[in-house]
Amino acid sequence: MKDEPLHPLAEIYHRPGFMIRRAHQIAMSIFIEEAAEHALTTTQHGALIVVSRLPGVDQIGVSRLMGLDKSTAGLVISNLVARKLLARTADKRDSRRHHLRITRAGERMLEAVAAGVARAQERLLRPFTAAERRTLIELLQRLIDAFNDVTRTPVDKRAFDMTRARLGDD
Repeated sequence: MKDEPLHPLAEIYHRPGFMIRRAHQIAMSIFIEEAAEHALTTTQHGALIVVSRLPGVDQIGVSRLMGLDKSTAGLVISNLVARKLLARTADKRDSRRHHLRITRAGERMLEAVAAGVARAQERLLRPFTAAERRTLIELLQRLIDAFNDVTRTPVDKRAFDMTRARLGDD
């Protein structure tokens, strides 16, 4: 491998950003293949998990916990509501805010797609040994931690506890 000449586009192909984007495309493709019968995207799956773990969260909370811009979160949630996987309830004190809860159909969806999600994760990590898998996850987490706060849409993990506390006050 070391004796091979560099590809004419190596300056593109070896850029970390290019490689991360390609890895993301591959991960999405594998997920879509494994979840094809459920017509669920990775972002929709993530939103279902957030709402299932944090009943009553609002759309802004979902966007903060997943690192989504507000319009993307709105589209994802609207789609899940239209499919009757999530339900919205107006806040009694603020008519602009809607609390979200997972429906029984949404719970069934999470159960039905769980095996496919596990297969997708296993397929994605298949090229690596167990030690390499742990290292890959650690390195990705370090990269995310180093730059999360400077992105346009940071993941705000604190929003989980803050939302839980706020919902406990309702």
